[in-house]
Amino acid sequence: MEFEKKLKELEIKIVELENFSKEKEIDLSAEIEKLKAEKEMMLVETYKNLSSWERVSVARHPKRPYTLDYIEHIVEDFEELHGDRLFKDDPAIVGGIGKIDGKRFVIIGHQKGRDMESNIYRNFGMANPEGYRKALRLMKLAERFKLPVLTLIDTAGAYPGIDAEKHGQGEAIARNLMEMAGLSTQIIAVVIGEGGSGGALALGVADRVFMLENSVYSVISPEGCAAILYKDASRASQAANDLKISAKQLIQLGVIDDIIEEPLGGAHRDHEVMAKNLKTKVLEAYAEIKDLPMMELKDHRYEKFRKMGEVNQGV
Repeated sequence: MEFEKKLKELEIKIVELENFSKEKEIDLSAEIEKLKAEKEMMLVETYKNLSSWERVSVARHPKRPYTLDYIEHIVEDFEELHGDRLFKDDPAIVGGIGKIDGKRFVIIGHQKGRDMESNIYRNFGMANPEGYRKALRLMKLAERFKLPVLTLIDTAGAYPGIDAEKHGQGEAIARNLMEMAGLSTQIIAVVIGEGGSGGALALGVADRVFMLENSVYSVISPEGCAAILYKDASRASQAANDLKISAKQLIQLGVIDDIIEEPLGGAHRDHEVMAKNLKTKVLEAYAEIKDLPMMELKDHRYEKFRKMGEVNQGV
């Protein structure tokens, strides 16, 4: 990432000095520790005031933890379930049943790949209609067995291909919105990376909606917005700020409920710590809503989304 250029140079210098010290059997620990302290200070300063566009870069970082990484770190006895029972399985969305701290959850999330081959297989985390229908099938399963639902959102958007449209992409997303609004079980949603358009919202109608500190959530990508609004995709950084897509901006607007802190330097630097932070917040949220009467829970969920975008007359 461009804003990390000086930081990267310092990290390379530390590695080179460590290798030199080991190779020549010279004690350079004092100099190395001094450089590491300088690196920590630089990390703090760099990440303290990231712009919205810089947060987009962090949210898209290829080493950022994805759904299966969180499942590996915080979920026990996970059993992945496949298929929408209508057409086929969609690898862009993974889901199944597992335990978080002994409590059984249905976990559903977007899944990107780590390299070109796996990204092609996962369609870069952009789901087809069968992916959203699979997600809904699992939510209905959770409702039937009175299990809470955890969704992990990380997609640039629903797949916009011709076949996806032919198979009812818009209808699949709309049905998820409608069904989630009235689902008779607890739902917790976390934006772990990119939360793009209807492709994100199709897993985002929840009782509690959280964002990771450096994630983004928006009706359109900054590049797409700039191309439409300014007729110039190169103005994506301006569009990112205008869209108000960062967690700090969205909590002020009441779109999300809270922000989950990331390790210093972003979630990609420490998957284990990030997973622990996410687990803590999810369990806290579940404890808050697990004993609410179901009608009250659904009423609160409906009002939560209904009031978004209200205009105060005279302001």
